[in-house]
Amino acid sequence: MKELDDRIDDYPVIRDLKDFDRSSGVLLERITFNYRLYIVIGCALLTILLGYMATKLVLNANFERMIPQSHPYIQNYLANKNDLRGLGNALYITVETNSADIFDPVYLDLLMQINDAAYLMDGVDRAWMKSLWTPVVRWTEVTEEGFVGGPVMPPNYNGSPESLEQLRNNIARSDVINKIVAQNFKSSMVFIPLMDSDPKTGKGIDYARLSKQTEDIRQKFESAGKGKIKIHITGFGKIVGNLIDGIQLMLLFFGLAVVISGVVIYLYTHCIRSTVSLIVCSLMAVLWQLGIVAALGYELDPYQVLVPFLVFAIGASHGAQRMNGIMQDIGRGTHKYIAARYTFRRLFTAGLTAILADAVSFAVLMLIDIPVIRNLVMTASIGVAILVFSKLIFLPIVLSYVGVSPSAARHSISEEASESQGKGYGKLWALIDHFTERRWAIATISAAAFLTVFGLIVARNLQIGDVNPGAPELRQNSIYNRDVAFVNENYGFSSDQFAVIVKTPANGIIQYPSLIEIERLAWALKHVTGVQGVSSLADNVGMVTSGTYDGSPKWLSVSPNQDILNYAAGRCIENNPELINSNLSVSPVIAYLTDHKAVTLDRVAKVAEEFAKAHSDGNRQFLLAAGTSGIEAATNVVVKKMNRIMMLWVYAIVAILCYITYRSWRATIITLIPLIMTSILCEAIMAMLGIGIKVATLPVVALGVGIGVDYALYILAVQITYQRSGSTLKVAYQKSLRFTGKVVWLVGLTMAAAVITWAWSPIKFQADMGILLTFMFLWNMIGALILIPALSYFMLNKKLG
Repeated sequence: MKELDDRIDDYPVIRDLKDFDRSSGVLLERITFNYRLYIVIGCALLTILLGYMATKLVLNANFERMIPQSHPYIQNYLANKNDLRGLGNALYITVETNSADIFDPVYLDLLMQINDAAYLMDGVDRAWMKSLWTPVVRWTEVTEEGFVGGPVMPPNYNGSPESLEQLRNNIARSDVINKIVAQNFKSSMVFIPLMDSDPKTGKGIDYARLSKQTEDIRQKFESAGKGKIKIHITGFGKIVGNLIDGIQLMLLFFGLAVVISGVVIYLYTHCIRSTVSLIVCSLMAVLWQLGIVAALGYELDPYQVLVPFLVFAIGASHGAQRMNGIMQDIGRGTHKYIAARYTFRRLFTAGLTAILADAVSFAVLMLIDIPVIRNLVMTASIGVAILVFSKLIFLPIVLSYVGVSPSAARHSISEEASESQGKGYGKLWALIDHFTERRWAIATISAAAFLTVFGLIVARNLQIGDVNPGAPELRQNSIYNRDVAFVNENYGFSSDQFAVIVKTPANGIIQYPSLIEIERLAWALKHVTGVQGVSSLADNVGMVTSGTYDGSPKWLSVSPNQDILNYAAGRCIENNPELINSNLSVSPVIAYLTDHKAVTLDRVAKVAEEFAKAHSDGNRQFLLAAGTSGIEAATNVVVKKMNRIMMLWVYAIVAILCYITYRSWRATIITLIPLIMTSILCEAIMAMLGIGIKVATLPVVALGVGIGVDYALYILAVQITYQRSGSTLKVAYQKSLRFTGKVVWLVGLTMAAAVITWAWSPIKFQADMGILLTFMFLWNMIGALILIPALSYFMLNKKLG
């Protein structure tokens, strides 16, 4: 721990560069400062290049990046995706009328135009679109002459009362009510399945463009309707579009974070030139990060938008420590170049350890097999690698040129002297120093224990997955969630679909044993709480069979006669092609759920899994799961499993780093206890605010631990060094506070200021992240200043040799 020893022994004050040995210091220091001009020029050129590359960065998302690729549910879905059209990524445009009902020529004409406009949007799987105007939406009726049927929209429709009445009859004879026509006939829906990639470009769907196209449809046709219609748009693509719109607004919050951080740092340094230098270096790190991400061909996902904020906050807050050291040396009369080298020597190893701890919090997220989180890790890893250079090497070089203003240097020295006399911050340090005393230590630890127990009790209510209806990524009063509420209120079958995939050899699905098993599964799912209804091939076969026998209800089942089944299956393929694939080997059993809350998904998945286990054999398999809710159920399973594993890895690696730094297992435990307490209280706050553990919030607790450990490193490392040099705990902690107390306060405040602006984001999960990270940064800071001395009284209250 030589670097920490160097902090105690003041370096000699050297005012003239001629008196300084430029060959002193380790090799890295000599290279850094003896070639500093070349490094500055190289960084300037690289900033221009990467800044240009950053302008090419695309904001987008991908449906399959959001799902855990190795989970059996997802593997089953991906393996059969081409046979499950309509059960993956889709948009829903619901057109509401203010007239008596949808049987109005003006409404239907607008619906046709909306259908045609949607048909031409990018990435649409046009063959599987459904609306009253698509020919695949059909009606069927049994007459004395047998089955008759046709498209729901009459081929000769002309807006006349007769054709409107025919349309009304066709709807009544079809199964579209509660699916694409509302129960009250006040709205109808255009169902728009999306492809994995845009066939024109071969690239993933541009959700920003797709969202704009849907908004253009909304604005154009609501205006054309002159108040007679209202359009509601739902689906994954629309959620992502809204998130991307929200990300663009996040640029404003990033600007606010820069301004707030600059103000906080200036109030600390009282130096404009060094504050500007620090902010510029931090922004440079963000620009490099975004440029490299763009150069590697990656897109910036809505879930990755927190990373540039954190890179800036980490760079700005920790860079202030280097400024602190340089100011103090310059204030004592040392030349600015020499002061920068002194600071480099003192803080490089400790700073590197702090950055490694930050990197750990990102790296452990690689354990989660969800591509969007792994992309976040990749983006964050690039940012952390850049911080090693920009914070530890480039910033000292810049400060060796610009230095600090003489008034700021004098202020730093006078403030340090005033603290040693118990004035200014010295009053606060004197108060905090009481926590090294027995009475204060006992009270503090008791209060911490009480809060921890309280947090554990409250955190028991923390849920995995979504806890609110609609899209949890957006605020409940957002236009999107109001649209979802409308659809859920007016349609019997929601967009929350949990599908079990039934797979057989070719032609095996329409065999009697398979259809009977499908019917049994549908029956089991219908009786699960939270299931609105179930659609299956067996039900449709039963209806066709009943129709064949004059609509007799006793035939409303699966017939053992294969000829009857073959005929019925043929009719089903014609009218409901989404329920069976072309070679009759795959058919989904689709449960429509009341919501996508974790508890609902768990109930449905449990029943489906038990049925699959009991009824799968060599002739047929029941595979979970497809549909939006099936995919979300798999995601919840992965999140639940990895939540604790991830945290164990974070704490294990942080503990190793701390032990290497302190060479003391007691000090390592003292560091971990406040972090564990903060994690527990964070989960309690999530439970109280109704925030579930999901893809968006899973990284927060890990990041809070990895970044929060920096505070303890600042304080405890210096405290232990003084104790090992012979000081008592009280004296060692006093000196530690005077040396790093303001830095800890500054780091906590700057980090919190950089993320608290997220709380006003229109994107709900970013607002949640901002609140939680702000709490963790501030609480970890408080824990470092208060809990560390209290715990040290019982575990390190002796001179360390």
